[in-house]
Amino acid sequence: MNKTKWPARSVLPVAVPGVKYIILAILVTGMSFYFGWMVSAWVAAVLGVFVCWFFRDPERTVPEGSSNLVSPADGKVIIADRLATSEYLDGPCQKVSIFMNVFNVHVNRNPFDGVVEKVEYTPGKFINASFDKASIHNERNALTIRTPGGKRFVVVQIAGLVARRIVNHAAAGHRVIRGDRYGMIQFGSRLDLYLPMDFQVQVRKGDKTLAGTTIIGRMPDTP
Repeated sequence: MNKTKWPARSVLPVAVPGVKYIILAILVTGMSFYFGWMVSAWVAAVLGVFVCWFFRDPERTVPEGSSNLVSPADGKVIIADRLATSEYLDGPCQKVSIFMNVFNVHVNRNPFDGVVEKVEYTPGKFINASFDKASIHNERNALTIRTPGGKRFVVVQIAGLVARRIVNHAAAGHRVIRGDRYGMIQFGSRLDLYLPMDFQVQVRKGDKTLAGTTIIGRMPDTP
């Protein structure tokens, strides 16, 4: 896992962690053309375009409404269910999982206002993130957040089959703002949300989501 300073607003059209890869791609492409290695040059150029596209970081309009919890990731809802127990919250809870494929924007955003109470990084495997067992076996980073109304929820970044690098900027004690960027998972993965039982889920399995824009549901007891 890597911690990277993350601006509230994007200074560049690409995510901060991607800048070094883009610079490397430009250098390799330039050197290949300079020395006349044309095949290598064009391959490097194509890869460079892909890297720029993968690390794109568009601005998003966060919907109004203090009780609205927004999606932490672009992707597709693969789980929207109730659990009798979980490793992150005491007692029963609700779980919403969002799978990100390689074509999605991979910048993660804070789902709701609050204070980070705990950060738990767990090393693990790199099983296909669309499988249920990825939630418990894969490398992951979990943030437990307490809302202004006293509710607790957890958002978990989970590495996948191709994703091998979790970037997280949040730390215990940080105050987070709904819709702001806090990290990313490089090259495909998933985000799990563990929510209170009285949370009003508004998405279903198969729904498409946009980070910071799609409303996952409403948080009860919002001041």
